[in-house]
Amino acid sequence: MNKQSANIRKAGECRGEERGFSMIELLIVVLVLMVVGAMAIIQLSPTLQQQQSNAAMIQIASELRQARELAMTERRDIQVSFPANNQITLTRMNLPAGLAVLGTIPIQAPAVFMLTPGAPDTPDGFGNKGAIEFGNVVNGPPTMLFQSDGTFVDTAGNLLNGTIFIGIPNVPTAGRAVTIVGATGRIRMYKANPTGWVN
Repeated sequence: MNKQSANIRKAGECRGEERGFSMIELLIVVLVLMVVGAMAIIQLSPTLQQQQSNAAMIQIASELRQARELAMTERRDIQVSFPANNQITLTRMNLPAGLAVLGTIPIQAPAVFMLTPGAPDTPDGFGNKGAIEFGNVVNGPPTMLFQSDGTFVDTAGNLLNGTIFIGIPNVPTAGRAVTIVGATGRIRMYKANPTGWVN
């Protein structure tokens, strides 16, 4: 009986040395981690979209402020144009004649110039007939520029008030807007909420 007990003990010790996880246990752990990761991505997706919209809005406002400051410091008109659905081009008007393109800047993807369907006009009330509207003209006049005194005008010198609407397609909560007050060149940023816009 002693010999039999010793054999049983040895068999138990051998089995004890073969410890570890089975393939099924590892697959279950990996599956649980994937489910938790997917839930985290779903929860963070709206936050990421909000951050992308904010980044695009801040970038546009920054480029416009830079154009205004450049016009004032260099005493040259700086033309602003929107050649594509996600680009801003700044061009310096040199004297006596000529143009110098300062740069074409793409805005933060996936944001684009767009007016969220059903979105009201901003509190500034410069119009919302299109994604870009200046002087009550969708996409603005052909030439829009900051002058050396900081004002924003067309080629005839008429003051231009306007709005640039930004959004992410199929994400209504990602609506943003940047406005320019023609008389001062002041730039304001707005964020869409369920009741309208907040500054």
